[in-house]
Amino acid sequence: MDFILMLKAAFLGIVEGLTEFLPISSTGHLILAQAGFDGLFPATATQPSHEFWSGFEVAIQFGAIIAVMWEFRSRIGGVLTGMAKREAISWRFAVNVVIATIPAVVLALAFGDVIKEYLFNPVAVAIALIVGGFIIIAAERRQAAIAPTVTDMDDLSYIDALKVGLAQTLAVVFPGTSRSGATIIGGMFFGLSRQTATNFSFFLAIPILFGAFVKGLYDMRELLNAQAWVLFAIGFVFSLVSAFICVRWLLKFVSNNNFIGFAWYRIIFGVLILVLAQWLG
Repeated sequence: MDFILMLKAAFLGIVEGLTEFLPISSTGHLILAQAGFDGLFPATATQPSHEFWSGFEVAIQFGAIIAVMWEFRSRIGGVLTGMAKREAISWRFAVNVVIATIPAVVLALAFGDVIKEYLFNPVAVAIALIVGGFIIIAAERRQAAIAPTVTDMDDLSYIDALKVGLAQTLAVVFPGTSRSGATIIGGMFFGLSRQTATNFSFFLAIPILFGAFVKGLYDMRELLNAQAWVLFAIGFVFSLVSAFICVRWLLKFVSNNNFIGFAWYRIIFGVLILVLAQWLG
């Protein structure tokens, strides 16, 4: 096994784990990270195809899923137990997750390939990063001026869930928007507190990322071999560990901080990408 390939798998796993749940776009960072890595370490004869790495980026999200499920294992267990006991509050929460998931799934299945072909590039990512940064600033200003009306996930209505789900579709259409950013900031615009929107975003990640993981493996089934499984294993482990650290940190962060810092990070990073694209282009 080529050491450079293993290094690339580990590197992309770390990038996925650290960025999946922050409002800075994991997809955008993975696109840029892969472009940068390939620039430093040109492809060799043993390098898997571009199609493999595209699928790899989706498949390693499984590590991030496991990290979230472990962190929220008590809540997940409580919901499942409540559903078995026919508790209305548990069923409402589960239905809310389904309602919020459907719009993004439908859009991805209908237009995912077209979007990936035309918008998965550094310039499109940079524009989405910049625009998203200003939207985060607007959301934070709104929440500072208007007190949130929903401060607990159990208080979410079906309409609230649908609104957050529609906001999540922006991440499908515009890579670089950030799935977590779209759900968290969308939720804040729709009256959810910052902490409630963040927690709900974690739960929405489970079906979305698991579905993407299964589809990614299916799409690249003809490319799977011993080398592929080793690279997946490396990416999975590094994604799992880095995502677990990130989830723990973010839960503490949102209890006492806002997302303005992430907004300026997105804007500065996006501008830098545009400058580099123009300079190198």
